[in-house]
Amino acid sequence: MVDHELIGIAAEMLRKAKHAVAFTGAGISVASGIPPFRGKDGLWNKYDPIYLEIDFFHKKPFQSWLKIKEMFYNNLIFAEPNQAHHIISKMGTRGFIESVITQNVDNLHQKAGSNPVYELHGTYKQLVCTKCTTEYDFSFADLNFLPPTCFICKGILKPDMVFFNEPVPVFTQKKSFEEAEKADVFLIIGTNAEVYPAADIPVRAKENGAKIIEINIEPTHFTNTITDVFLLGTAEEIMGKIGKILYISE
Repeated sequence: MVDHELIGIAAEMLRKAKHAVAFTGAGISVASGIPPFRGKDGLWNKYDPIYLEIDFFHKKPFQSWLKIKEMFYNNLIFAEPNQAHHIISKMGTRGFIESVITQNVDNLHQKAGSNPVYELHGTYKQLVCTKCTTEYDFSFADLNFLPPTCFICKGILKPDMVFFNEPVPVFTQKKSFEEAEKADVFLIIGTNAEVYPAADIPVRAKENGAKIIEINIEPTHFTNTITDVFLLGTAEEIMGKIGKILYISE
């Protein structure tokens, strides 16, 4: 059951914040038809994570690409931002949120109009050559012919997403931690953040004095350790109610 008093407290915290930051995970995009990785309907219940392991990709790019196309490109190309994405974007325009840090690769925050967005785990929209590092928009590749190859050197193209055993891009990681350190309110939405360095970012915010608001359909390891206000519910439901209080949604 939604706790309206806590939602009011969270909205007031965001209203008064000098530098609020949103930190999002798969839960915010479920209403856009994108399945999460973990949980009952998660991708890892249907697919072996090895297909997103970087060494496996280099050894067997065709097999990896077959599953990557199923997991991501068959869904993400048609996905649209939902109410939660749009409200975060409007909060950014109105000055309630300064930046978005996301673990998602779906580009929905940008599609909704948020800026800046720091994509910790990269994006499906860009491909990079594993040989010469030339970058392409994904629309360059004909995914009916796998694996896609580089126009310049014929090297194999890889989605510009962070695979298992690949490092997070240095610039993105640096900016994400800088934003966490500047935040006085840190809004966690739809994530357990079980992988590093993502899992450390909310902790860094807390260590630097931020108040933590968490929205999720169930408690996480953050809930009883760093969270100040826990709002139980879906991202769309809770962000919709916060948006109404802040006069940015109907």
